[in-house]
Amino acid sequence: MLDTTFGAETICHPIRVMVPPVLEVRHLNLWYGKKQALRDITMDVPSRGITAFIGPSGCGKTTLLKCFNRMHDDTRGVRITGTIRMWGKEIDGPEVDPPNLRRRFGWVAQKPDPFARSIYDNVAYGPRIHGIVPAEELAAHVEDCLTRANLWDEVKMRLLAPAFSLSVGQQQRLCIARALSTKPEVLLMDEPTASVDPLAAAAIEDLIRDLAEQHAVIIITHSMMQARRLADRVCYFHLGDLVETGPTAGLFKHPADPRTQAFIAGSMG
Repeated sequence: MLDTTFGAETICHPIRVMVPPVLEVRHLNLWYGKKQALRDITMDVPSRGITAFIGPSGCGKTTLLKCFNRMHDDTRGVRITGTIRMWGKEIDGPEVDPPNLRRRFGWVAQKPDPFARSIYDNVAYGPRIHGIVPAEELAAHVEDCLTRANLWDEVKMRLLAPAFSLSVGQQQRLCIARALSTKPEVLLMDEPTASVDPLAAAAIEDLIRDLAEQHAVIIITHSMMQARRLADRVCYFHLGDLVETGPTAGLFKHPADPRTQAFIAGSMG
């Protein structure tokens, strides 16, 4: 794996990227049965800013994303070697409680997947079951999360309406508010704009930029333009390998590996 490092003039957001890592991945391998899906992945994720995972479908991007919050724990046939540390502590250590670990990650899927509950309960559910905020502060917390997701003004008069009454773009912002509700340190986003129209996608991109000031954001995207617009750092994956990683502008302008160049140019993928 190559780390493409360039001078400050090539970094998209130099203030945000110069921060310590929240996640450290070292020599990570993963198998689904006999099929190896990740090969010797070593990388760091800064505690602020946006890291984009790019690469062809089936190259390991989502598989790695699910490793961070241990979503593979109950998947039959999965075997993992190597280490992932969060703030220096291994995420699968004997003292780690998996549900509490997952609370520290917000997950946003490709398609909006709100609960079959009210708008309010979609956001209140996580804090309520984890006991994150006192009951008397829950309503204010829900409002704060919806506000941070740029949705409050659109739903404040119908909080008890079903989540499915919202438009697709609104549902995705509701899912982002739900992801924020457990006060996560890292936001994991698997193609969060793939299922919405261009106007909704632009609104979500603006929201992601704002959230990256306070969170580590890891986003999977198949759009090279989106990666260039949003990301501080890009990781290119190919057939389970992390081929190359570096500041966005540097990697796009001067990729060090021919596979990265081919993918960015659209001749492979």
